[in-house]
Amino acid sequence: MTEGGDAVRPGPGPWRPATVREVWRATPSTVGLRLEVPGRVPHRPGQHYVVRLTAEDGYTASRSYSVASAPDDALLELLVERLPDGEVSSYLAEAVEVGDELEVRGPIGGWFVWDGPGRAVGIGGGTGVVPLVAMLRWARGHPELVPPGRLQLLAAARTAESLPYGAELAAYGARLVLSREASAAGRPAGRVQAEDLVRLVAPDTTYYVCGSAAFAERVSGLLVGLGVEASAVRVERFGPSG
Repeated sequence: MTEGGDAVRPGPGPWRPATVREVWRATPSTVGLRLEVPGRVPHRPGQHYVVRLTAEDGYTASRSYSVASAPDDALLELLVERLPDGEVSSYLAEAVEVGDELEVRGPIGGWFVWDGPGRAVGIGGGTGVVPLVAMLRWARGHPELVPPGRLQLLAAARTAESLPYGAELAAYGARLVLSREASAAGRPAGRVQAEDLVRLVAPDTTYYVCGSAAFAERVSGLLVGLGVEASAVRVERFGPSG
């Protein structure tokens, strides 16, 4: 499974001011932010930004967040999951208001990206669906570059209520796997299984797996067990910073 390296990551550029233009509660534990970032470089679907907060005494704290917006969106869209004792996530989820100014740096990452033309499968768990949403928005906005079926998605969560962008993913045709309740399509409650993935396996495909360390390890193992070459699986893990 490929996990990238600094050698293929483009420079993140300078810190830039970002004005908060929209704030909304995406799920009970997440908040969505849409930011105006003058002079920003267009990102590629799958990249992320770092958000930095600075206290009055000069103390700084930063955290990385995947981009949900398409590259041609006028605003930069991030999704923040409030983590227990998270310095940055707690502030962004509870205190930030429209009109506030933040500092951001990016876009960052050059290996967990997809904007065609090759066939791709995205598999996300919880907030791990965010970079996949950027991919589907790119695909949806550029049908001349991404024909139907070129990008296929599977999204997993505990419940439908806890899945960010659940309605948008379902409208795109993503398969939804819920571990604590049956899905709207009738799939029984349960974790992702090999039978959920087998229909997504095809030659000449790159697989993008994003989620917690446990989710990423499990899904990657299932894919390899179905005959997918490990080199075709790109993994992005997330979790609390150290």
